[in-house]
Formats: sequence, structure tokens, C-alpha cells
Amino acid sequence: MNATAPTPGNPPSGLALWLAGARPRTLPAAVAPVLAGTGAAVRADGFVWWKALLALGVSLALQVGVNYANDYSDGIRGTDDDRVGPLRLVGSGLASPRAVKTAALGFLGLGAVLGLALAATTTWWLLLVGVVALGAAWTYTGGPSPYGYRALGEVSVFVFFGLVAVLGTTYVQAEEITTTSVAAAFGVGALACAILVANNLRDIATDTVSGKRTLAVVLGDTGSRRLYVALVVVALAGLAVAALDTPWALLGLVFAPVAVRATRPVLGGATGPSLVPVLKDTGVAELLYAAGLALGLVIGA
Repeated sequence: MNATAPTPGNPPSGLALWLAGARPRTLPAAVAPVLAGTGAAVRADGFVWWKALLALGVSLALQVGVNYANDYSDGIRGTDDDRVGPLRLVGSGLASPRAVKTAALGFLGLGAVLGLALAATTTWWLLLVGVVALGAAWTYTGGPSPYGYRALGEVSVFVFFGLVAVLGTTYVQAEEITTTSVAAAFGVGALACAILVANNLRDIATDTVSGKRTLAVVLGDTGSRRLYVALVVVALAGLAVAALDTPWALLGLVFAPVAVRATRPVLGGATGPSLVPVLKDTGVAELLYAAGLALGLVIGA
């Protein structure tokens, strides 16, 4: 499979096309909360390996499902007709809306099945959390009134890929919520949110034209850049709180060099395609943050 970024003259096809449409650079946002939540479960003496794997499956399936769902919904609305960033399947015309919608529903369905297994082996009220998460996944850019078009996308990412994913991973294993897991949830959620802020900062011009009212459009260029920095600071604060439980949590600071590298172009006024590397670096920073924090919590246990 060619790892080179697709160009208009060299579009991917087959499996490579669908892999590109799944937006693999966003997958750290699915892995990170499970790592952090599992580290908190170990610290609470409640690690259950197979539940951790199920939680990872749920998170990955929902992330890919959301990516395809956004591709479908934005594509049929015309939002992706003049796309600056990575390939979009419907907007590029390389895949039919029906095929992308089917892929989205398939991955969301897989996440639902895996989540059902977790609920059945933990507590049935988790089903309600799952239903809300699935609804949020589809209505982010889908449905008659998508909340992603009303400046609520960052709130959703923080809640579902931060609080729900981290605390849920900890709870299904240890069956308790700890202060450390809450700190980890805020830190991971902040960095997941920063990925979306960078993405929407890049797309302010095209989103404004298409009528997509993201938080970046509302805050404007300067406000969005300040928000990005503030979210990195929140992540640092999360490590500080976790360190009150065990100083080993500060291993999460391994994310700092990559976070600094990502922050420089944001503060430097980079726009358009120049912000694409920021998305990658922020995703890597989130993964390093969660891995370092998880390792520290395991050592501290």
C-alpha cells in the first residue's frame, strides 16, 4: 500500500481509499483514552485485560465510524467541495454517499456490539451511555440540525473522547471512578479537543463560506489559537493533579516536546495546509501523554 499522500492525479483506490477515508491520523484520539483509563484502573488495583481490549475496540470502532459519518454528512451538504485537508471520500467523488454511509453504520454497529459486551459484564446502565454516544456520533454533522455546525463539536469531543472514554475504561475494569482517572480524563479530553480546534482553525475560511458554524468560526482566528494553547495547559494541569497520587504520573510530560512543536505554528499564525502537520503532532502528543501517564500509574501501583 502506497503511504504517499494522495494527489489529484494519483488518487488511492480499493482498500487504500477506505483507509484514507478512515482518517488514520485521528486514531490516537481513540487509543489515548483507553491507555490512560487502563493506567488508572491498574493504579486502583482493578486491571482486567480483556475488558481493556474490548474498550479499545469500542473506541476505535466509534472513531472510524464517526469519521465516515462526518465524511458522508459533510459530503452530501457540499461542505467538503473545496477541502484543504486530507482526502474526503464523498466530497472527492471517489466513493458514493451510500457506500460511505454503510461503512459508517457498520463501524458504529461494531462499536455498539462491543459496548454491549462490556455492559453485560459490568452494569447494564452503561447501555444508556452507549446509546447517547452513538447518537452524538451520528448527529455531529448528520441529521436535520447537526451540533457540529453550531459550535458544539469541541464540547462533544471533550465529553466523549475525554471524560466518557477514560472514565468508562477505568470503570468497566475497576468499577470505580478515582480522582486520578478524572485528572487523566480532563488531560486526554483537552488534547483530543485541541486536535479538533486545529482542524477547524485550518478550515475557518471554507467553513464560513459553506455555512458550517464551528467554534473556530465563532471565536475567530486569534481566539481559536488562544484556545488551542489553553487546552495544552489544561493537559499539563491534569498531570499535576495525577502527580498528587503518584509522582510517576509526570512521565506523561514526555508529550511536551511534540506539543511545543505543534504549538509553534499555531502561535506563529500558520494557516491552511500549513496547519495540517499540527493535527498530526497534536495526535502524537495526545498518544504520548496517555502512554506516559499510563506507564507512570502502572509503576506507581
